[in-house]
Amino acid sequence: MRARHLAPAALLLPFTLLLAACGGASRAEGAGGNGSGSGSGTDGKGSLTLNVGDQKGGSEALLRAAGELDDLPYKIKWSTFTSGPPLLEAVNAGAVDVGAVGNTPPVFAAAAKSKIKVIAGTHSRSDGEAILVKKGSPLKRPSQLKGKSIAVAQGSSAHYQLIASLKKAGLTPKDVTLNYLQPADALAAFTRGKVDAWAVWDPYTSQALDQADARVLTTGRGVVNGLGFQVAAPAALDDKKKSAALKDYTDRLRRAQDWVFKHPDVWAKAWAKETGLPDNVALDAVKRTRGTAVAVAVDKAAIASEQQIVDSFAALKLIPRSFDFGTFVDPRFNGDLPPSGTAPRTYGKAH
Repeated sequence: MRARHLAPAALLLPFTLLLAACGGASRAEGAGGNGSGSGSGTDGKGSLTLNVGDQKGGSEALLRAAGELDDLPYKIKWSTFTSGPPLLEAVNAGAVDVGAVGNTPPVFAAAAKSKIKVIAGTHSRSDGEAILVKKGSPLKRPSQLKGKSIAVAQGSSAHYQLIASLKKAGLTPKDVTLNYLQPADALAAFTRGKVDAWAVWDPYTSQALDQADARVLTTGRGVVNGLGFQVAAPAALDDKKKSAALKDYTDRLRRAQDWVFKHPDVWAKAWAKETGLPDNVALDAVKRTRGTAVAVAVDKAAIASEQQIVDSFAALKLIPRSFDFGTFVDPRFNGDLPPSGTAPRTYGKAH
C-alpha cells in the first residue's frame, strides 16, 4: 500500500516536465506562473531567425535526434511552452513565428479571433487518446460513465475526445461531472480515487497504464481525427524570407517523422532522456501514437473535420461562437503531400 500512496509524487516530475508534450493540451502554468515560453537555445546560422514555439520533448528534440538541425541555413530560436494555448497566444502576439499543437487548441485560439494560420498537418493513430479507469473499476464501457466524475484538461484534444466518446455512448457532458485538471493534478486525483475516469493523451496514457494501475475504457479510434498542426503567425507568412524558412522547417519535420518511424527505439531513448519518461513507457507511446504520424496536406477534408470540433464546442457553449475554420488555414505548403485522410503508420498490433 505504501508504494501506491507514493505513486502521485513519484510520477509528478516526469508528468510535469511533459505537460502537453504532444501539443494537445489546454492552458497550463509554467515556471513563470503564466504558461509563457522560456528560451532554450538557438540553432543554425545566418541573418534570419525563425522563432519557434515548442513543448518539452517536442519538435526540437525530434529534429535534433533525426539530425535535421545540422547545417541549418537560418537560425531557430526555441521557446518552450507548457501547452498549446499559451504557445498560440505567443503566435498571436507575434512573439513566436510557428509552433506545433494538437487538433483542439487552434479551435479555441481561432474562436478568440487570434492571428494564426494552420500551415502543416500530421495524421497519427488515436490509440493514445484514451479514457482511463482503474484496473479494479466496475466500469466496462463508456455508457456506464453516466453520473461519474472525469478528469480532463479543458480545451485539450482529450476534451474533444471525451465529448465525442460520450456522444457515441448516448451521453452529454451534463450526464457526467467534469473535473478540469491539468495532467499532473489529474494524475494525483486519478491515483487517489478522487475521480472515476481520466481522459488524456499519450505519453500520459502509456505512463498511466504502466505506473498508475490504469486500464483503457475506450480510445479515440473512430471518434477523433488524429490530426496535429503547425500553426504560424500571418506576419511570418507575409515575410518572403521567413515564409521560405517555414517551408524548409516543415520539410525538416516531415523528414524527422519519417526517421522516427524507422528508428522507434533510438527515438524513444532520446525522448526518454529529454523528458524523464522511463524507456519502456517512451517506447510504448512511440509505437502507440507518437511514431505513427504521417505528414499530410491541410486540405478540405482536414478543414471539415476541424469544423466538426468547432461546431461541437460551439453547440455546448464551450467557445463563444461557431466560425469558418478554413479562414484560419494557409495551404501554401501542401505541395504534393498526401490527403489528410491518409492512414497513419503502424507498428503492427496496437500497443
